[in-house]
Amino acid sequence: MTKQSGLSRRNLLLSGSVVSAGLLVASAASAALDATPKSAGTTTKVGDVTVRGIEFKNSDITMSGNLYLPKGFDEGRKYPAIVVVHPGGGVKEQVAGLYALKLAGEGFITMAFDASHQGASGGMPRFLDDPMKRVGDFYAAVDYITALPYVDAEKIGALGACAGSGITIKASMNERRIKAIATVSAVDVGAATRKGWDGTAPETALIETLDAVAKQRSAEAGGAKPIYVNYVPKIGDTTAPRDLQEAADYYLTARGNYPTSTNQMLMTSISTLASFTGFEGADTFITQPLLIVAGSEAGSLWHSQELNAKAASKDKELFIIDGATHMDLYDGDGATRAAEKLTPFFKDRLSLA
Repeated sequence: MTKQSGLSRRNLLLSGSVVSAGLLVASAASAALDATPKSAGTTTKVGDVTVRGIEFKNSDITMSGNLYLPKGFDEGRKYPAIVVVHPGGGVKEQVAGLYALKLAGEGFITMAFDASHQGASGGMPRFLDDPMKRVGDFYAAVDYITALPYVDAEKIGALGACAGSGITIKASMNERRIKAIATVSAVDVGAATRKGWDGTAPETALIETLDAVAKQRSAEAGGAKPIYVNYVPKIGDTTAPRDLQEAADYYLTARGNYPTSTNQMLMTSISTLASFTGFEGADTFITQPLLIVAGSEAGSLWHSQELNAKAASKDKELFIIDGATHMDLYDGDGATRAAEKLTPFFKDRLSLA
């Protein structure tokens, strides 16, 4: 495994290229989620919620997920369900799992899963981050959950965190089985890659990086070893945007670290990230009820504002949590405040009695 050398992560962050930190590694009080199943077919209890390890297929890739069942779960009933999508570089046991757990505690069946090529899911090469492949992951997850006999297939919602929001929005444009959509600390990773974390970098700044990616692709085609970059900077790197400094403090410490979330991305993924347009088409196809939750101090706030402006939905809300940063919504009080807004939204739009 080769670490990226000639193309510094710090320069990428500042120039706006791999600021694909729109992929902000998601975390979520992993200490609270340590009890989740380690393999498919096993179950455990987290408070009143039963967590069941699952596997499902996305074409030839075996996907790894966790299914969260509410208190008093009865297989003879039909429940509304919510698919939760993790940030780029994150895994199901982190922020996606935290929100899945919170919403299951409110009576929903919820599901979090690892992206293909990442975490405990299959797929080669490892650490590939291809947003359109993640859209395919989402479709496969919806296939799985709608086929469960105790899920009401007419009451399926979706929640995306950070880069998972861009995946959720893109997929939900064509995935009409999704009846309600929410985002937390939304990021369109394509826009973040092209324009930088705060959205102000000139897109032409990316060309040099894409030239380097092209050379690396040719080298790997000739047998060279792959090169990897990190999602978040080192702890204490004050040259990185504030959100990403906080992400490092979160992801690289016991606060959110999880063994299968390795802070590594295949460097050649940058070209697939740059070509992604997570919110393009939202002005036509996002007609479902939409709740967008973001922090007032988040450097990523512009993504949530853009999504709110674009979405065709007549039932939409941009809910700003005053004083919160991007990472504040990943755990602790920030996640609690976000969940307090998400719960009534999904209960109303998915008709949970």
